[in-house]
Amino acid sequence: MVAIQKAIYMGHPDVLVVLPTLGDRLETLEETLISVNEQRVDVGVTLVVVAPPAAVRARALARSLGAVVVDDPKKGISAAINCGLAARTNETYYAWVGDDDKFRPHGLATLRTILESQPTAVLAFGGCDYIDARGRTIASSRAGGLANFLLSWGPDLIPHPGTMVRLDALEAIGGFDAGLTFAMDLDAFLKLRSYGTFAWTRKSVSAFRWHPDSLTVANRLDSSREAELVKRRYLPRGLRAVSGLWHRPVRWASTFAASRVNARARAMEQGSQDSLR
Repeated sequence: MVAIQKAIYMGHPDVLVVLPTLGDRLETLEETLISVNEQRVDVGVTLVVVAPPAAVRARALARSLGAVVVDDPKKGISAAINCGLAARTNETYYAWVGDDDKFRPHGLATLRTILESQPTAVLAFGGCDYIDARGRTIASSRAGGLANFLLSWGPDLIPHPGTMVRLDALEAIGGFDAGLTFAMDLDAFLKLRSYGTFAWTRKSVSAFRWHPDSLTVANRLDSSREAELVKRRYLPRGLRAVSGLWHRPVRWASTFAASRVNARARAMEQGSQDSLR
């Protein structure tokens, strides 16, 4: 922490990072907070942690690591993120991170540079590593332009924790739909297409913790169904009735891909246990 503080970026904060938490993952929360602070060597960051008032230890930890703490409105994760967005002052860009995810070194700087070099781009995203409970990389998603192509009808391959959005555009679409639990980022991405282009890099800028109690992993079917509902909203009217023709295969492919990552994670954990015997 001392080295980070000595090398801190001296400009005004231009990236608003929103981190919602229930406060029940203190160990990974600390790792996440540290990974955000590491971004401060080359990016001005305002970190807003949205937590319930009862999460006393998590709130204290967040404040000790430089975060602004606001109360969770207890209306779901989308409402919590919107609450974090409301804490905006003069920041230009938005980024999100979960309480068990991490930014890779210079990840935010990479995304900001992309947006600054492409004035018509409203959103930039990078690669995302899937990591296990020990922080080891299980697999990586580096879909690049393919993710942009598939967004409106295929799987959502744009990683929310590896995305940066222009805040003015995000505010123009009204933030995140508080009625959605799993696909609020997909819904926002599809709305943002009307405001500019999407840019990307295949370089990993974030890491998503893959474990059974991750919201979208533990609720894979519900997540897929909500994503399908969202995608139908933005299809031409004539295609909505027949969208199941490709939504079902996409759901199967997503489930199969998730099972492969699960299998890889189990094999890595088994290997670790065997090595200790």
